[in-house]
Order: sequence, then C-alpha cells, then structure tokens
Amino acid sequence: MTNYLDLSLIEINNKLKNREIKPIDLVMECFSKIENNEDLNCFITLNKEEAIKKALELENKEVDNILFAIPIAIKDNIITKGLKTTCGSNMLNNFIPTYDAYVINKINNCNMIVIGKTNMDEFAMGSSNQTSYFGCVLNAWNKSKVSGGSSGGSAVSVSSRIVPFALGSDTGGSIRQPSAFNGIVGLKPTYGRVSRYGLVSFASSLDQIGPMSRNVLENSMLLNCIVGKDNNDLTSCEKDSEDFSRLIGEDIKGIKIAIPNFYVNDNINEDIKSNFNNVVNILKNKGVNVDYVDIDYIEYSVPLYQIIALAEASSNLARFDGIRYGYCTDKKINNADELYKYNRGEGFGEEVKRRIMIGSYVLSGDNVQEYYYKALSIRKIISDGFSNLFKNYDYIIGPTTTTLPYNIGEGQNDAVKSFFDDLLTIPVNMAGLPAMSLPIGINNNLPIGMQIICNKFEEAKIYKLASFIEKELNLNLDPRGDLNE
Repeated sequence: MTNYLDLSLIEINNKLKNREIKPIDLVMECFSKIENNEDLNCFITLNKEEAIKKALELENKEVDNILFAIPIAIKDNIITKGLKTTCGSNMLNNFIPTYDAYVINKINNCNMIVIGKTNMDEFAMGSSNQTSYFGCVLNAWNKSKVSGGSSGGSAVSVSSRIVPFALGSDTGGSIRQPSAFNGIVGLKPTYGRVSRYGLVSFASSLDQIGPMSRNVLENSMLLNCIVGKDNNDLTSCEKDSEDFSRLIGEDIKGIKIAIPNFYVNDNINEDIKSNFNNVVNILKNKGVNVDYVDIDYIEYSVPLYQIIALAEASSNLARFDGIRYGYCTDKKINNADELYKYNRGEGFGEEVKRRIMIGSYVLSGDNVQEYYYKALSIRKIISDGFSNLFKNYDYIIGPTTTTLPYNIGEGQNDAVKSFFDDLLTIPVNMAGLPAMSLPIGINNNLPIGMQIICNKFEEAKIYKLASFIEKELNLNLDPRGDLNE
C-alpha cells in the first residue's frame, strides 16, 4: 500500500501537478486504509464507485488549487446527493438525499473527492460516539477508549490517517471535543460563517459546520474552501473572501490573552492542566500578556444548553415521522397515532427520545416563558461577557476537555454526563464565536487539546496563534503503531 497521504498537502499537490501520482492513487489508498482500519468503525457509508469515477475524470484536468483531488470524509448529518445520509440513526437508515449541502457544492468546486460518510452520535446528540445506531467509533489512539462526539467518525478518519480532511458539525463542542480526544485540529467557525444549508439540524441557533485536519495550515485551507454567503441560509453572513492562513508566521509578542477561571477549575484533569500550563508558560516567555478573568454566568452554560438545544431539537426532529421518508414500522397499524408512535419509537434511539421529550416539555405552554426565553436572556449575558473581554484581549484560551478519553461504556446510561463532557466547549456556541481545538500533548498515549477562541469572524487570528503553538510543541501526532490490538 502506498503512503502518499502521509505527505503534506503541499507535497501531494506538487506530485499531482508533476504527474508523479494520479488522483486514483490517493483514492485507492484511502479505501485500502479504510479496509485495514475497519474495526475503528469510523464510516457508515462509503462512496467508492463515485470516488473512483471522479478520480479518473480528474486525471485529464489541470491541478488548479491546493485541494484538487484531495480525499475528504463527510459527517453523516451533511446532505449528499445520491449518497445515503443517516445521521447515525435507524430513522434515516435508507434516506438518499436529492440535493447537496452548500458545503458539498463548495468542495466539489475545488474538485475534492468525497470518500464516504462518517459515523456519529445519533442526530449529533452525544459526546462520546456511543449513541450511533451503527455502533461506537473507537478512539484512534486507544481502541478501548471513546472517540468523542458527535463528530467522532470524522475525527478518527483524520487521526488514523485514512483521509487528510473531514467535515464535522459543532453544536456544543462536537468538532472540538473529538478533535482533542484524537489529536487533530478542529475548528468551529463563527456562527453564520459557513452555510448550514443541507446540515440536518440539531439546534439551529447553535449548529455550525467546520473543518477537521491533521495540522493548522491545512485546516485553514479547507476553511478557505467552504466559507461564503449562501442565500439558502438566512443565518449566512455576507463577508468578503479572505485567506485564513495569511497571518500564520506573524510575531505574537505583545498580544493579550485572557484565561477564564472557569476553564481551569477543579473539574479539569491534572494532566490536562499541566499540559495547558506548559503552553501558557511558553507564551509568557515569548512576550505574551496573560491574565486570568471571570465571565458572568458562564458556569450556567450547560443547563442553558440543555434548555435551548433540546427545545430546538424537539422542534427540528418533529419532521421525522416515517411518513414521507425515513423509518416505517412493519407492525399492524390501526390509526395515525399508532403510526407516529411506532415509527418514532422504533426509529429513534434512547438518547434522542430522551432529549426530544425534555425539549417538548420546555416548549409546552407556559414553560416557553419560564425556561426557553429565560435561558435565551442569560445566554445573551454570557455572549456580552465574551464581547466585553474582546475589547481588551486578543484571545481567550483554555483546555478543550475536562478529561482524557475514557473507557467505552463508561457513562453510557448517565443522562447528564454527555452534557458535562462539553463543559468547556458549550460557552463558545452560546456566544456564536469561532474556536479551535489544538493538540498540546500526549499523556499515557492519549492526546490532550486546548481551545483558542477569538472574537467573531477572526478565524485568521486563531490560525496565527495556533500555528505558533503547533510549531513550538512539534508533537508527533500519528497514532499508528501505538494502536491497541
């Protein structure tokens, strides 16, 4: 088996330009690696026939951009025309979309090649990738550990070097948390920066599609590809095109960084704190100003998320009834109520049903005022707290997760644990800010990540600081050879 995909993106691009390799070489290498890593369970549906067809078509085309012919994996809640999109659920086990999501059109315009759809927590509801109808995704570094979620399949496909890139979605940390657990770079862009058209909604005011990659520079290149104003998405922002890598390499001396005390609280694993403090010391030695600060009400982010996200999920998932499409029971049905009951009862998993029921309660009668609108008002205060900090600071940083990847099966029946796994990532979604998880260490052969947060639409600044930290640490982030058999 070839290992062209172990090369940097620039090296691959040069080999394609010089005709040293062909697109089909990259595609066949991907599928060979998928076969060799089948036990990781990171894919639900493969796109092998179409990927090979496109690779052969690209042989006679000019290599006109850095992402030309590069394989990419797509989280299975992003709509792909003619390619099954399940959201990790029995409800959509046989759903074949008739159109492409906006981001799929964008990567097709760059002539990237979709390899397949990645496994995920059902309807993106979970933080460990243990709620998928198609089984748990195993951690790329240790197969007895969870991969994180909900974008666990995307994170593992990149970490295990099956593909250089993947797309994920982030509602409360679902790109950043599995990126931290698998030692890759994952970015949640500013809300509205990337169109959500064609993303199967979990919580519409929080969801955001973002890039997952092996390193910082390559992450910026994929973000360059997928951003843009989309008239099909009313939350899509009109912003001038920019090169998100343009600040990489600039001096960081004199920049101001805030660390919320909430991000270094007693719930944080000591190994994670140690690695994070090491990065803080490196920054201070380079002339960076670092202060510890407080943000009002940030400690209430998880319960606020539970109210807002589950209320919106209840509304968004009401469309899945098995009548127009989706799972339909084979039981004998006597009336419409029974049809809904069995279709939704058998089509959805336990975690999804639990969240729908809570969300429905939140939206019932006077509860809307009592819970949902009150939660939105507190969310605004948290968002304003971040905005006020950015008047005096360039960045906010902290660990991505409170724990290292934990054992598969742990907390699976705990209705609250999955929310608290995202304790440090949820505030960013509440404020609609851009944030990246960046690998900063490996302890006991398990990766550790940190978050870099900036003000809205300042993704380029994130890449500047992240690239500096990445270069200083110079970590070996290839788990192959260390996988537990």
